Amino acid sequence: MSLARLSIKGISYSQTQSGAYALLLSDMESDRQLPIVIGAFEAQSIAIALEKEIKPPRPLTHDLFKTFSDRFKIIIKQVIIHKLVDGIFYSSLICERDGIEETIDARTSDAIALALRFDAPIFTYKNILDKAGIYLKGENPSNDIYSAEHMTSQQTDAQTSETHEPVRSEFSGLSTKKLNQLLEKAVQDEDYEKAAKIRDEISKRS
Repeated sequence: MSLARLSIKGISYSQTQSGAYALLLSDMESDRQLPIVIGAFEAQSIAIALEKEIKPPRPLTHDLFKTFSDRFKIIIKQVIIHKLVDGIFYSSLICERDGIEETIDARTSDAIALALRFDAPIFTYKNILDKAGIYLKGENPSNDIYSAEHMTSQQTDAQTSETHEPVRSEFSGLSTKKLNQLLEKAVQDEDYEKAAKIRDEISKRS
């Protein structure tokens, strides 16, 4: 089976599942998107890896894994989302040490958080894209993610989704300067969920 390379299009807060987040992966060779529901901790870890300016005062679990792997000369060459069963995605880490390659099972959210830290490419099989890939309408990535996440949570194989109206955040009325100050404080306090929300608000203005 042939592989399709994916990039991270966006990450946002779920409108339908409390405490859940939506990660949207984009097929680099087509307009298809692959929406995946992930937990809060993994969402924060992925958001921090995407936002290079955010530096946690202490290493997160995925950062610790990266440091451990570097120390023992283990690299992650690629991540493959290889299976979809009952709406759950299964992934593998393709690792290498001293020229020997190993495949390790991992949750997809963990695998992607690690792929970002190792600058490793993310792939899935095209039959998974055929089954779960969707075509999103609209220009606003965060709005699209809400719609895509809802489809995934319902185990739906539809190929289109409707956009939603933007939701104002609690930080909408603040200046960019104030947002940057709050972002720095949130990181120092290790409040990464708040930091991710502030980062999203800053990103909307850039």
